[in-house]
Amino acid sequence: MMRILTFGAVLWMILVSSVVAVTPDEILDDPALETRARALSAGLRCLVCQNESIDESDAEVARDLRLLVRERLLAGDSDAEVMQYVVDRYGEFVLLKPTFDGANLVLWLVGPAALLLALIGAWVYARGRNTPSVENGDGRLTDEEQARLDKLLK
Repeated sequence: MMRILTFGAVLWMILVSSVVAVTPDEILDDPALETRARALSAGLRCLVCQNESIDESDAEVARDLRLLVRERLLAGDSDAEVMQYVVDRYGEFVLLKPTFDGANLVLWLVGPAALLLALIGAWVYARGRNTPSVENGDGRLTDEEQARLDKLLK
């Protein structure tokens, strides 16, 4: 029983410690601004970790980005202006959810288009295998082919 409790406690500490990497000195005094900062930072990618938001990452670059977001909010920028500032500075790679326009539109559509082409190719291939390839067209063997088959079977 003690092992289970110890395991549960260790697992809980691991999960809780990795959920949010925001340190107390980063938190804004205004709860509304802090909520906006958290919402914005949840949509920004850590440039080091690449699959974590800056809100979850312990990397120094993520901390710098969190502070940058808070500075822009304190300067009076809207959420869209903050995101545009960060994208202008670091590129669209910093967005966890890329936009659906421009060059990204091609990237969004290539996957479904490739899948559609593969399905069409498989369908054409399967249909081609089901049709008989007999020259006389009616699916029966010619007399010559039947005679050859009979000779092989004897």
